[in-house]
Amino acid sequence: MIEPKSQSIWRASSYVWITFAFFMLSIVGHWIFGWFSYVDEQSALGQPADSGGYIIEMSRDTLENWQSEFLQLLWQVGGLAFLLFVGSPQSKEGSDRIEAQLDELLKLANRKKGAALIKELDEQYGGRHTDEPHQHK
Repeated sequence: MIEPKSQSIWRASSYVWITFAFFMLSIVGHWIFGWFSYVDEQSALGQPADSGGYIIEMSRDTLENWQSEFLQLLWQVGGLAFLLFVGSPQSKEGSDRIEAQLDELLKLANRKKGAALIKELDEQYGGRHTDEPHQHK
């Protein structure tokens, strides 16, 4: 048996690291350019720019952005991926239809070999949710 090649944590989790780098760049940029905007706003009002007011304003803006964008996107992508992973009824419909279509194409290509191949595949991948609609055939 061939042993799987071990990967470094950087390569195995590269998507996470790249996403984290984008997050850090965006949050640091948000706060840096927010400071410049805050200083300009305070200057226009004739007020001194103080760090306490800046932190409160930027914290509010950051939380507001997270609520409207990040949490919404997290639910849409993460929630739907989770539902697909656990096998919600909506995620099964597409797989069942594709499997049924492939079964019919295999039978059309060669009746005897197609049926034998379908049986072999069903035995090899038995117990999957996509097998249920075809058990009566």
